[in-house]
Amino acid sequence: MKVVAFNGSPNKEGNTWNALKLVTAELEREGIETEIVHVGNAAIRGCAACYACLKNRNEECVLPGDDVNEWIQKMKAADGILLGTPVHYAAMAGAMKSFLDRAFFVAGVNDGLLRHKVGASVVAVRRSGGLPAFDQLNNFLMYAEMLIPTSNYWNVIHGRTPGEVHQDPEGVQIMRVLGKNMAFLMKLVENGKGAVTPPEREQKTFFSFIH
Repeated sequence: MKVVAFNGSPNKEGNTWNALKLVTAELEREGIETEIVHVGNAAIRGCAACYACLKNRNEECVLPGDDVNEWIQKMKAADGILLGTPVHYAAMAGAMKSFLDRAFFVAGVNDGLLRHKVGASVVAVRRSGGLPAFDQLNNFLMYAEMLIPTSNYWNVIHGRTPGEVHQDPEGVQIMRVLGKNMAFLMKLVENGKGAVTPPEREQKTFFSFIH
């Protein structure tokens, strides 16, 4: 089994990376392969709302010039997905938002590529705004019908300079417990294949309140 983690920070090895490493260390102890992809330093356009991916249904976004389509395929191939972001104005980082908007829309219109994969989110923050950013990340996982493991608190860890999150003992425990629970859930899913029949996927019902 494999987990692909996406680092939404502009800093390759800042506190978001350190938070992800705390989680992936537990996954690796359980024999799960991990990979961290650096998203936050890339120039990624936001979704253009062109709906070409809905028309083409070829698991690709038509916007050129970045690695979003490569990352979509990494997500498709993985058993678990881990999302990490720093906090910018009580929200996730901009490049991460652009990536997730496009990737999850492509996944959704291609028969739910990420449905029933295990997915989790982590946030690194200096002081405040961690929970709004955490909620933003989780919205993508929930809309995709992913299976979300929990920790013993919300998955937010605190620090300013790179590596300072290791001085947050509760945050470190949160990441460690998340890694253990994520590995446990992934093993349940893997061992349930062929033994437990998953529910059929329903076609999305759209309804607007203004007519």
